Amino acid sequence: MQTTVQQARRVEQLVVGKETSDGAGVRLTRVLTGNLQRRLDPFLMLDAFGSDDPDDYIAGFPDHPHRGFETITYMLAGRMRHRDSAGHEGLLENGGMQWMTAGRGVIHSEIPQQEEGVMEGFQLWLNLPAQDKMSTPWYRDFAAAELPRVNVGDGGTAIVLAGESQGVTGAVTRETTAPLYLDLHLTAGSSFAQPLSADLNAFVYVYRGAVNIAGEAVAAGRMAILTNEGDGISVEAAEDARLILVAGRPLNEPIAQYGPFVMNTQEEIQQALADFRAGHLA
Repeated sequence: MQTTVQQARRVEQLVVGKETSDGAGVRLTRVLTGNLQRRLDPFLMLDAFGSDDPDDYIAGFPDHPHRGFETITYMLAGRMRHRDSAGHEGLLENGGMQWMTAGRGVIHSEIPQQEEGVMEGFQLWLNLPAQDKMSTPWYRDFAAAELPRVNVGDGGTAIVLAGESQGVTGAVTRETTAPLYLDLHLTAGSSFAQPLSADLNAFVYVYRGAVNIAGEAVAAGRMAILTNEGDGISVEAAEDARLILVAGRPLNEPIAQYGPFVMNTQEEIQQALADFRAGHLA
């Protein structure tokens, strides 16, 4: 099933990520940074990580807290073990996804289960509406085989992590933020179209090859923020390419963030810090 788009969204801005480190020194590229949170509401952060040097990832992310949002970890290659204070534990492997709702609070760790080879993937932070920020933490691992796939273009594939594409419903849906999260594998010369209503903020991140979006070239390592004018996105692969397409409905609520806590007011942030120091996170 291939969908057509009558008026394709244009590229509003091309963004180059910032090289940084997190956790116990894991090297990564922060693509969606704090200054873009309002523009790309409800998304708070996107990290891309990828290396075949164990020194870049081996220490992982020891115990750390979260409150007030969801984390989506998509592992392209490698193995990462998750443990958290709510009693959850799982092994995320090649092509798998972990979706975690921190809600009122959780302390977790993400530790690589390999000492050599490539580790590559993305972590996306999705905000929670004020009414759900203190909800019960929730977590699920999806193996690669559990993520719906659909054939697109000429021999291409869309992996539907969240939302709906080409008549296929993804692994996760959310009513309020309506996230769409696709991993697109396109062959050279092929195209892909996805309807997007005007109220959804959207971006593309190319991690292999190069594509054209409404006539503008987007190379690997670039995030293209899309305008909200138009009824969808149309992508043409200039060469064999892989990219993620992310879209969601903005919450239009205040964002108060202090590291791993994302609430609506500074008072709520102070409460989150107090709860963490007192050992009251779930």
